[in-house]
Amino acid sequence: MPSVHNLEEAKRDELQRRLRRIEGQTQGIQRMIDEGRDCLEILDQLASVKAALNGLSLEMVESFALYCLQNPEQFDGSDEAVRQAVKALARAGR
Repeated sequence: MPSVHNLEEAKRDELQRRLRRIEGQTQGIQRMIDEGRDCLEILDQLASVKAALNGLSLEMVESFALYCLQNPEQFDGSDEAVRQAVKALARAGR
């Protein structure tokens, strides 16, 4: 089964940058709560984190699906590769 190590280094670096940005956003939300900020401001920031996580999930799904389709020998054939790509799409859509 493929791992994130199968991705190109530039793609892994981009995923790490996005995760660090999300981490910073969540730390900002923690500070907002500690400071007693307005609930609507906090909810806006939570929506931003959710959107960032969804975007990151889509990047991972795209990379995984491309890997599946380009390397069917890693999955006992092309049918199984497609099944795995579809599973990844379903998981990201949850």
